[in-house]
Amino acid sequence: MIVEIRNKISNDEFVFSKHATDQSVLRHIKVDEISQAILNGEIIEDYPDDKYGPSCLILGYTINNRPLHIHCSYPGRILLKIITVYEPSSQEWSDDKKRRNI
Repeated sequence: MIVEIRNKISNDEFVFSKHATDQSVLRHIKVDEISQAILNGEIIEDYPDDKYGPSCLILGYTINNRPLHIHCSYPGRILLKIITVYEPSSQEWSDDKKRRNI
């Protein structure tokens, strides 16, 4: 699935939810950083039964090594939807940014 998501990003076949747009502005995350993180990222959580439609959480890094979590729809949609994006906090996430702290 990550390959299909990367293809959508590479082909500019994606849109941002209002929430993702708002959060990227508030968190100073640029569109090209989101693309970079997805293109080298990996799926760390899968939400096939999400009430708004199947989605997943990707961990990736920008070219400046900034870790980002990107929550997006499955690639089966015509346009991949970026649901939200944020930099994982050390209070909520393990050192490798892949597991939630309990």
